[in-house]
Amino acid sequence: MTQRDEQFHSFVLEKRAGLVRTATLLTAGDGHLAEDLVQATLTKLYVAWPAFRRADNPEGYLRRTLVNALTDEKRRWWRRHERPVAELPDRAHAPSPDPDDRTEGLRTALRGLPPRMRAALVFRYFYDLDVADTADALGCSEGTVKSQTARALDRLREVMQLPLTGVIR
Repeated sequence: MTQRDEQFHSFVLEKRAGLVRTATLLTAGDGHLAEDLVQATLTKLYVAWPAFRRADNPEGYLRRTLVNALTDEKRRWWRRHERPVAELPDRAHAPSPDPDDRTEGLRTALRGLPPRMRAALVFRYFYDLDVADTADALGCSEGTVKSQTARALDRLREVMQLPLTGVIR
């Protein structure tokens, strides 16, 4: 194993769980898509490992790569033509209901947001990033982050019929 491979292996062991958590939030609870995004992100990072190691802000680089993987995934032609079904035919049992209806309601409401709007909310309110760091992660201006966040919160308030105090910090 080369030194690069050892460094990358250590990085994956340290960061993978956090990446999956973030990807799960970005996908509004879609665990399968989250795993795909993490795998795509890690593949891109491995290819660009020297550039990643030289980055001034490795955490920002990582977040940006994850958001880019989500954007790439949402652009795939087959994703737009996929038809979801209520139940999978090969499922052994129905999933147990979430005991916290507000959490499930929030996930459902997040699914209704466009991916970049959802990403702005996740980075701002779930990870407490400031506007500048969120803008860096999304590759947009700070004004765009502010407007996307405000619009997303308005949509969530409308869908959930809540003032959102206590739901999102």
